[in-house]
Amino acid sequence: MDNPIDKKLAQQIVATVKDVCGQNVNFIDHTGIIYASTDEKRIGSFHEIGKQAAEKGEMLEADTDSQFAGTQKGVNLPIFHNGSLVAVIGISGPPDQVRKYAYLAERITVLLIRERELNTFSRTQAEKMHYVIHSLINRENLSRAYLLDTLEHFKISRNGRYRLLQIHIHSGRSPMNTAEAEQKIQRLFSRTDITLYTFNFPSEYLAVADSRRFPVISPILEEFAVSQKGLLKIAVGKSCPIFQLSESGHTGTAAMKSIASSDIRHYAVFDDLTLELVLASVDEGCRAEYLRKTLDALDAEDISLLSAYFEEDMSLGHTSSRLFLHKNTLQYKLDRIYKKCGLNPRRFRDATVLYLALKLS
Repeated sequence: MDNPIDKKLAQQIVATVKDVCGQNVNFIDHTGIIYASTDEKRIGSFHEIGKQAAEKGEMLEADTDSQFAGTQKGVNLPIFHNGSLVAVIGISGPPDQVRKYAYLAERITVLLIRERELNTFSRTQAEKMHYVIHSLINRENLSRAYLLDTLEHFKISRNGRYRLLQIHIHSGRSPMNTAEAEQKIQRLFSRTDITLYTFNFPSEYLAVADSRRFPVISPILEEFAVSQKGLLKIAVGKSCPIFQLSESGHTGTAAMKSIASSDIRHYAVFDDLTLELVLASVDEGCRAEYLRKTLDALDAEDISLLSAYFEEDMSLGHTSSRLFLHKNTLQYKLDRIYKKCGLNPRRFRDATVLYLALKLS
């Protein structure tokens, strides 16, 4: 008989019930052997009335200590779950006094079994999702029958097109904030009807979104990313058939690289990228050398001014208004940047070099 209540858990239950009723409590298996008890000397001993209660499937009571072999007066209540015997709970003491505690122990045991089943089901679901997503994006060999069955379970069409979402939680935040973010992400998936997702330790979620619904959920994803105020970033790969999800994964990674170091951008869709595709492919060595040649001589104030200048399409008037500077003062500051780094922000070619540097930084 497979017992969903192991010895350790059974021992915790008998100790809890004894705290309530003050009497010794036993867990008895279908053969009559006591396998958990508040009286350690009785563990492993035979309990005759417990065995009879298991065989008859009904509560049996003993009014004296010598009425049955290895038995003290008390009540013995069999516990069933899904039609199968789990154990017999025996509580020592006058039956009229301890009978109610047997029913209490039964309730506790059944609740714990159900909780364990739910946890096992959830864990199995999570393991399935993790296995399927990683198998698809890594193009690992899978049993096709198993894969199709699992995809159907999570409402993923074998003939549909999907996008892989990547959600990176900022690992530098406090554990409390991170835990809160994970709860919000779970609610986000529920809100957008995303049924297939997994968590990659320590700070990444991967999720599969139906391309047909993406125009509807994209604004929701963007609003969510922005609302988290730097706690996380969301990147979305291009639309692909489900069995080519790895391609959506690669393109999603490029989208994430385009916003990874940004303080103002928290959401990116591969379809919207242009220059960012080129910048995302630059290796770290080349990036560092380019920045050394362009921005090393500039301070934070210079960088901030250049950012505003380029965001205003190099318009002196608009930039002056935005920064509350006189136009002559702005021109002076741009000339000073020219002298410091050798690149003139007011010349198209030099401005392009500086603009790329800001994008790479």
